[in-house]
Amino acid sequence: MDETYVKLNGKWIYLYRAVDRYGDTVNFFLSEHRDKSAAFSFFRKAITENNILKKVVIDKSGSNKAALDTINTELDQDHTIQIFQNKYLNNRVEQDHRFIKKRLKPMLSFKCFKSAAIARRHRCATNGV
Repeated sequence: MDETYVKLNGKWIYLYRAVDRYGDTVNFFLSEHRDKSAAFSFFRKAITENNILKKVVIDKSGSNKAALDTINTELDQDHTIQIFQNKYLNNRVEQDHRFIKKRLKPMLSFKCFKSAAIARRHRCATNGV
């Protein structure tokens, strides 16, 4: 799981993304803020739409760790999420950010949340990521 910033209608927002071990996108989330509540919303959405996660690799972001700790307190002891917090373990998702930014340059950013979501889904379907 990782987040990056993208331009939406001239304003920078955060794109939270999660990929599985094969590099396929599990889920994504757009937010104006990069804090615990945004990370919590992203993880809640990912769990609701997929399943309870077993392992999550994040960078050294404190907000992501705090959100996962909050989710772990709500889960059963048998279903807690293992958190691996390492700067270099999430390189797969870090490398995939460049494709999103490469797509944004000629578009001069997205104009609304809906168009950003459509472009992200299109990238997932056409490239298998």
